[in-house]
Amino acid sequence: MMILILGCTATGKGRVAFELARRLAGQILSIDSMKVYRRMDIGTAKPAREHRQAVPHHLIDVREPSEPFSVGRYVELADQVIDDLQTRQIPVIAVGGTAMYIRALIEGIFEGPSADPEIRRRLGDQALQIGTDKLHGRLAERDPQAAERIHPNDLKRIVRALEVYELTGRPISSFQRHFRSGNYRHDWRIIGLRRDKEQAARRINRRVRTMIETGLVDEVRGLLAEPADLSPQAAQAVGYAEIIAHLQGKIDMEEAVERIKINTRRLAKAQRTWFRGFSDLFWHDLGPDEEPQETAESIMRHLHLA
Repeated sequence: MMILILGCTATGKGRVAFELARRLAGQILSIDSMKVYRRMDIGTAKPAREHRQAVPHHLIDVREPSEPFSVGRYVELADQVIDDLQTRQIPVIAVGGTAMYIRALIEGIFEGPSADPEIRRRLGDQALQIGTDKLHGRLAERDPQAAERIHPNDLKRIVRALEVYELTGRPISSFQRHFRSGNYRHDWRIIGLRRDKEQAARRINRRVRTMIETGLVDEVRGLLAEPADLSPQAAQAVGYAEIIAHLQGKIDMEEAVERIKINTRRLAKAQRTWFRGFSDLFWHDLGPDEEPQETAESIMRHLHLA
């Protein structure tokens, strides 16, 4: 049995996945590009320690924050987990919001033109000179669809999209439309969780406040004090990039918190755009007071498991 729970950030999908795994004696496969990093706990909203002790979670804390991590490496590791669990006849409950990783896991790796080191070096230099947001604006002119779903701080994906455009004269979104075949690599039963925008915004604001109250600033300060520098991917993560700017004296704390809220809402908007391209899934609309246990029971009824 293979169930995939997807949804925007702060939807509550991790708690629902835990309840499903507990009821089905399954294990959880995380699909999150930031939860792979050790010691990046508060800002990535990792599952509670007691949940991870009660139900095994995979592909969390598998890399040092100084190390790069790619979608290709994620799929390689995820396939190993899936093969092992299927061999032992243990249900797989995959959960996440990193749309690119979800897409690659269920359909395979996007095959675009090979990387061009010179173009990447030039675009990286331009980002340092004019800022990542200006590069994102350039992408919006050439490929509005890609720009809508790529976060303005996500330099790696911005550079890749611009690189593909320079190499082919075609927007990366045109390749990805062809890529969306709906032919899944495994027998996934996909459930999408969603909330209305106002409810989602309130949850995001509450989550950001909780992260600050539970020590996000100290977590980032500790990461910056480590001998090895943060990888660009880790340093650009929403929640971390803003606190880094605060600790470097570029913005005050109030502005850092507000930027985290705004950038998290932008991330959720990009995720919603990505998820509209997914087919063969069932959307479950969450009520404002709906408990994870209720959602899990509803999903099990939909899948004829209860």
